[in-house]
Amino acid sequence: MSANPQSPIKSMTAFCRQDFQAPWGALTCEIKSVNHRYLEPSFRLADNLRVLEPTFREILKKRLARGKIEVSIRIQTTDQDSSKLVVDTHLVEQLASAAQQIQQTTEGATPLSSNDILHWPGVLTTEKLNQELVSKEALRIFNETLDGFLEAREREGKALSISVEQRLNDIHQQLKVVREKLPAIILRHKEKLLGRLSEIKGELDQNRLEQELVYLVQKMDVEEEFDRLTTHVDEVARILNKGGPSGRRLDFLMQELNREANTLGSKSIDTQTTQASVEIKVCIEQMREQIQNME
Repeated sequence: MSANPQSPIKSMTAFCRQDFQAPWGALTCEIKSVNHRYLEPSFRLADNLRVLEPTFREILKKRLARGKIEVSIRIQTTDQDSSKLVVDTHLVEQLASAAQQIQQTTEGATPLSSNDILHWPGVLTTEKLNQELVSKEALRIFNETLDGFLEAREREGKALSISVEQRLNDIHQQLKVVREKLPAIILRHKEKLLGRLSEIKGELDQNRLEQELVYLVQKMDVEEEFDRLTTHVDEVARILNKGGPSGRRLDFLMQELNREANTLGSKSIDTQTTQASVEIKVCIEQMREQIQNME
């Protein structure tokens, strides 16, 4: 029952981090997720990157189906002391021209020194980050981190699928064993019933006898449960093979499998069928735990 997914099953839990170094500083992007019924992204972004949040949301919506997603992007700029100082030459020219006009029209006006110009507001500033460049790099590192995040989801999803397949094989084996032993079990119970009837002395209540026989036949008839269990098991295997977001569908099938296993247990007429029912339910519960992590 090995699967060969066209679109791999993915886990809902994963983590990925990417770092980017530049002359102006560094970017760090982290994406992590846990189980959730729907897709629920949240963001912790540097203030000058908040404008990108709608773009990030749209990308996540296209590439993910379920999970509580946390995205964090931090910016670490270089120290202020090492930032470049920028002189507004246009403002300096305007100040120099204005000072020259004042000197020409006002007798005794003091010339404007270089120190005076440097202290004028706006003449000397530190170089600001190129917002367009930073946003471009933030979008790039986000997509790279998301690629790694999805790869991690696929790796874990593959492990989950293998675990579920093993349980499916176990259920098939349990059903096979019970099917093979069921005729002998039924025959043994029939002989036991006939033996008890032959020991009864006196007149038998024919109606009561017929009722007991009908009840016994109904108890013995578990073919319908076998067929439905087999159908559900095969459907789970088909979904795993198909791949893609399948967690909700698989979780529903676990409920159906558990329902049939309970019915099989309630109809048990032998310790072997009872044990098989218990083993099947254990496998179903183990599969459910894995499937709850699937996207």
